[in-house]
Amino acid sequence: MASDKNKKSSSSENAMWGGRFSAGPDTIMEEINASIGFDQKMYAQDIEGSRAHAAMLHKQGILSVQDAENIDQGLSTILSEIEAGEFKFSRTLEDIHMNVENRLAELIGSAAGRLHTARSRNDQVALDFRMWVRDRVDASIVEIERLMVTLLAKAEIHAGTVMPGFTHLQTAQPVTFGHHCLAYVEMLARDKSRMEDARERMNECPLGAAALAGTGFPIDRYMTADALNFREPTRNSLDSVSDRDFALEFVSAASICATHLSRFAEEIVIWSTPQFNFVRMSDKFSTGSSIMPQKKNPDAAELVRGKVGRVNGSLIGLLTVMKGLPLTYSKDMQEDKEGVFDAADTLELCLAAMNGMIADMTINTDAMKAAAGSGYSTATDLADWLVREADLPFREAHHITGRAVALAEEKGCDLADLKLVDLQDINETITDAVYSVLTVEASVSSRVSFGGTAPSNVASQISYWRDRLKTA
Repeated sequence: MASDKNKKSSSSENAMWGGRFSAGPDTIMEEINASIGFDQKMYAQDIEGSRAHAAMLHKQGILSVQDAENIDQGLSTILSEIEAGEFKFSRTLEDIHMNVENRLAELIGSAAGRLHTARSRNDQVALDFRMWVRDRVDASIVEIERLMVTLLAKAEIHAGTVMPGFTHLQTAQPVTFGHHCLAYVEMLARDKSRMEDARERMNECPLGAAALAGTGFPIDRYMTADALNFREPTRNSLDSVSDRDFALEFVSAASICATHLSRFAEEIVIWSTPQFNFVRMSDKFSTGSSIMPQKKNPDAAELVRGKVGRVNGSLIGLLTVMKGLPLTYSKDMQEDKEGVFDAADTLELCLAAMNGMIADMTINTDAMKAAAGSGYSTATDLADWLVREADLPFREAHHITGRAVALAEEKGCDLADLKLVDLQDINETITDAVYSVLTVEASVSSRVSFGGTAPSNVASQISYWRDRLKTA
């Protein structure tokens, strides 16, 4: 009797593992093995997948009408309990799957055990994780589009606002702030495209691959794929349970997007300094100093710049987990989720923060214009004028312009302030018509080549992107 009692006790302690194990897990094993602390994020996907699986089992004659109805009602109750904060997650039950199944058994009895027919936790977690990532891809695309719309609005207001364009962070040629904003619209459009491409590839349903080899039950994988809004079922059971490309692609796209946000954040940090004074951050996205009352720090931008490290770290972490795994499932893959969860949260937060910062920041157009004319930024315009009007080879025009810049430096003035006689001493073909190209406004207006900074081009590109976003 004692022996029977012990067997009953150990069996109940190890319900998830069945009769193979005669003793419960060590505390340390339980600690390292449990994932419920983080995979409970996938509760909605887990329940949705189980409801679709149960409906399919019933249609295929594997579940009775009564069992199917009880399972569906029980899962609906569990979903409500979790969303109301009334569900008690247990570490001893390891993961979200067993927590849900255990509660289902409490609600409907032994029929709950029939839900796992023709299914394994291997294809179950592959499904849940894929659905969760798919949902966050959709959320990221929405946030990317919102930021694009904000940038387009800023670009429209400042289509003709002149600012310096930089190479090596040195003044290069005048551009417009609207054109600068549109550069990030282009980057974000590629980020959006990468997300959409990744979503298309991940939109295959692994449910029904079971542990790794498929199942002998007459299941309908196309039915569950359709019920869960997948394009089709996955085609190889081994790959189905071992694939995490969908997560890698998402975090890779997230990392590139976060890098783009970090680049703009860096520019905001620089532009908001008194030395540049190009932009003023709103109080909503700034902080002060505990000791220096005059300080207004662009902390939101700095945090966006810093948080790209978290997203990049999540990508490297997952690549490292997957790099040496033989087919199919290994417990290492339990480490696939926390970094992805964090990357998704971080990206969406950074996108929202950048959206708010850009919408609220004030542009100091006078400071931008003054800086645009510094550093002899219209030198290329002088060289181009010599090519067009004096029919000089560009290399010769470049040399003449270099001499003009050196003379302006010597005199402590801008190119437009040099006297005509000074310019003619360098090259006699120069006429007073040259002054029409030496202002920053003339410079940007002349850049009408496709993709150039001319205000007319900026207006056309804004219209193009607005049409694109309407049809997206």
